[in-house]
Amino acid sequence: MRSVTPTAPPDDEQGHPGQTAEQAAGQPLLPLAGQTPPMRADAARNRTRLLEAAARLVAERGPEHLTMEAVAAAASVGKGTVFRRFGDRGGLLMALLDHSERLYQESFLTGPPPLGPGAPPVRRLEEFGIATLRHLAAHRALLLAAEPEACRRFEPPPRRLVLTHLTALLREADVGGDAELLAHTLAGHLDVALLHHLTRRRGMPLERMEAGWLDLVARVTRT
Repeated sequence: MRSVTPTAPPDDEQGHPGQTAEQAAGQPLLPLAGQTPPMRADAARNRTRLLEAAARLVAERGPEHLTMEAVAAAASVGKGTVFRRFGDRGGLLMALLDHSERLYQESFLTGPPPLGPGAPPVRRLEEFGIATLRHLAAHRALLLAAEPEACRRFEPPPRRLVLTHLTALLREADVGGDAELLAHTLAGHLDVALLHHLTRRRGMPLERMEAGWLDLVARVTRT
């Protein structure tokens, strides 16, 4: 997810007509969480040590106070080592989310239906939104801390994977219209900042957001 920033023509980002959700989302452009080039044993140990130090700092101070400098000091390494390993603070935070992000992605790419392959596309859209909202709610603090600046928030591979998956399911459902733009509309409901605002600031129960997702899917797909 974080080791390589893949580049590809814009048309490749959202797949092509005729592709299934798994074919579109399985392109090299959108690696699963945790997929990194093979590392030497010492490099792998150093990465683990840095993540353990970061996890301790998050537990002690909260993710909003996590900095690259603090991780370097806690792990007794130079700051440059942390930047080389994770790229930036967002990459470090996403590395901490690696296991849960991998399970989440695999659940809709290769898991059992109705979330995974084998169910009708509209049914999968319904289940995908519910699973995503629950994933966001469970890891809210780290995901909020890992949010990139506004002009880059659609660039991280996990966000692009969600958009690609939604686009492919909409095309499979043959909803008509611009599937890519409709995918962005649907993805707006699956946003951790929106979830935080509605559930924590406005007191909205998660179940209401889940019901809203099902209503939105029904309206977009005319079911």
